Amino acid sequence: MPKVAVYNIKGEKVGEIELKDSVFGVPVNVPVMHEAVLNYLANQRQGTHSTKTRGEVRGGGRKPWRQKGTGRARQGSIRAPQWIKGGVVFGPKPRDYSYKLPKKVKRLALKSALSSKVRDNEIIVLDEFKLEQPKTKKVVEVLKNFNVDNALIVIPEGEKNIELSARNIPGVKTLYANSLNTYDILKYDKFIITKDAVGIVEEVYA
Repeated sequence: MPKVAVYNIKGEKVGEIELKDSVFGVPVNVPVMHEAVLNYLANQRQGTHSTKTRGEVRGGGRKPWRQKGTGRARQGSIRAPQWIKGGVVFGPKPRDYSYKLPKKVKRLALKSALSSKVRDNEIIVLDEFKLEQPKTKKVVEVLKNFNVDNALIVIPEGEKNIELSARNIPGVKTLYANSLNTYDILKYDKFIITKDAVGIVEEVYA
């Protein structure tokens, strides 16, 4: 089982914790993580892009000039694609980009991402992180203690004050331990997680 240090919010080491091999110690599978990231990004796309075809643009109801005898190229409509303000050929139309990955693939990708954070020493485990009220300054102070400015903070569900305190800090995102995703784990330089959240992650994703 991989062992990592446990710190308090002042950045002082206060102990160690053993992480489950089945979640934080699996072989890192890069192709599977890549597939999970592509899936996440595709599912975020709104797909609301749209262009008008020649049948949808305004005007062009009659032939601009007669077929023969003018010396100009024959034209059927001033809204054909080659005309200014004409329709678009094969342009994008609203569509759904989302697709599903098998559950086992998603879970393997997430475990690989977590294991890569442990392997690269990019995980910071806190013994406790609680706030009585939302206070952005307090979260900034904690990050400063660890010399971190780009991090994913993972907390147990219900820690609303931490979520509210961190949401306006550039380069920082909070997630609940039971709703992790591969993309966010890999996106941020540091993975900050509380001891309580570690237990939840190991229970949910083991």
